[in-house]
Amino acid sequence: MEQLGKRSGPAARLDAILRHLNPRAAPALVSLMRRVGCWHCGVGAVCWLCGFTLDNNILTTEQRQFYEDNGYLLIRKLVSDEDIERFRKEFVRICKKEVRVPGAMIMKNEALRSQYGQTESVVNKVQDFQENEELFRYCTLPQILKYVECFTGPNIMAMHTMLINKLPDSDKQTFLHPMHQDLHYFPFRPADRIVCSWTAMQRADENNGCLVVLPGTHTLPLRPHGYPEWEGKTNKLFHGILDYNEKSPKVHLVMEKGDTVFFHPLLIHGSGINKTSGFRKSISCHFASSDGHYIDVKNTTQADLEKEVQEIAHKKYDMPDLDLKDVWTFRARVVQGERINL
Repeated sequence: MEQLGKRSGPAARLDAILRHLNPRAAPALVSLMRRVGCWHCGVGAVCWLCGFTLDNNILTTEQRQFYEDNGYLLIRKLVSDEDIERFRKEFVRICKKEVRVPGAMIMKNEALRSQYGQTESVVNKVQDFQENEELFRYCTLPQILKYVECFTGPNIMAMHTMLINKLPDSDKQTFLHPMHQDLHYFPFRPADRIVCSWTAMQRADENNGCLVVLPGTHTLPLRPHGYPEWEGKTNKLFHGILDYNEKSPKVHLVMEKGDTVFFHPLLIHGSGINKTSGFRKSISCHFASSDGHYIDVKNTTQADLEKEVQEIAHKKYDMPDLDLKDVWTFRARVVQGERINL
């Protein structure tokens, strides 16, 4: 049974009663209540007491309802131009190897190195920058954390960090990230106490590969993922949903510099190719409640992912015995409250 995090009151009591009466039926009943309403909110309303947000004085009623219904929430101009410029300058320093980030994965287009050398024209992503204090400041910004707490509760861990520099793409669509659910990568739960904060460092639209989301898919279970059958090269660990329906209704999130979207780890999303001659930068962090818990992914749809991560860890760090839990325990850093389980 997954923990309820900081959820309390009528929702927690109802969930406990349902599980006591019929443990197998409880999740389905709660899911149904999310869709058609419940005794607390009235017919046709989504009950957030048993949903995806926590009681708070930050989100408006409309914002909270939107996240409950859609699985994401866009907040305009949340991060200042000054902060974004500092993050950009640090990224450039990392590209030039003026500063090294222990444990970070620097993803590059090696085919461009001979033409551009060691510059931002080659680096597509800096992943796991938690040991770089300048970039990690993003994860501690008060204006970010006050929203994060609405989804995770007060004890907050920064679990996964990325600065993406989406390069101009070729016809092979090298930097197209297929539609996926972020929970596929995570061996920690509960999913409802995890949220991603994703900030545009410059305008993001359909031309330069903005985020694409499928509203409402955060209510679906975790789907099997793998590498898509594309002719062009697929970046390492760019997994996608194997049975994804291309006709599914999508929303392109057009964002300006400083705009920030918060979204659920089961929300199906991805990004298109960058059809411009410039870059499309963003910075993000996945946060989770520290009183969550790790799971064993063996014999689940995440088992193949664990094997791939183990191969990378063995090759890069000569550590063959790491499991997925070990990797995430190492990455995680507390940013608010206390570290409990994660």
